[in-house]
Amino acid sequence: MRRTGLPPRDLRALDPALSASYPSAITGRERAVVVNLERARAVITASEVLVPAPRDPGVVPLVRELRARLASMTPAASPAAAPSPSPSPPQGTAVGMDGSVSPASHRGGEGIGKDGEALGDDKALPFEFRALEVCLDFACKSLEHETSTLEKEAYPVLDELTSKVSTLNLERVRQIKSRLVAISGRVQKVRDELEHLLDDDMDMAALHLTEKLAYQSAVQPSRFDMEKEASELEDHRYFFLPTS
Repeated sequence: MRRTGLPPRDLRALDPALSASYPSAITGRERAVVVNLERARAVITASEVLVPAPRDPGVVPLVRELRARLASMTPAASPAAAPSPSPSPPQGTAVGMDGSVSPASHRGGEGIGKDGEALGDDKALPFEFRALEVCLDFACKSLEHETSTLEKEAYPVLDELTSKVSTLNLERVRQIKSRLVAISGRVQKVRDELEHLLDDDMDMAALHLTEKLAYQSAVQPSRFDMEKEASELEDHRYFFLPTS
């Protein structure tokens, strides 16, 4: 909690034993973004990703994907492209709750515009949005995989029911239908959460952790300067106070 500034209720929502009782949600806090979408559960800050139970077989693919895609954001050094030494871009990390660390850059390389023109670094997404993109992709792929698996199971059962109507075949079809309804409900919950998030400008702004950190860094020195000036004025006032 000290590391991310999150309240206990947000951390409970990420507990694998309790997350099923919490609705799908993407919540922006002061210093972190809490992601709870299906198996994609993570705490994203401006420089790292914390994944609960990273050794869980269902979570290992997410950790692997985070490491691969966030680490690939670090552009390779090119002496020809940089004739004079310059500071390296800020680095983030993708880490699990067990302390495993994977370096990643806050900013990606150049992209390609609609006319084939290269996009500069100013067009790259901040680290937290890159990590959020990985989590969303993982959640959608998980649902897609479950749907494909159910579809492969459903066709033989339906063919069997067509050739022979029996209590056993009807029960198998009923079970598959129940699973399909459950998956459809989970897909709808994720869709509703994304639509709600995209429709709310305040919630979207809360996800921009890098911008909030930059703003705080800019405001803090100016506030310190104002307090310093006020203190100096107070000292001068007492210094010139006439004595009786």
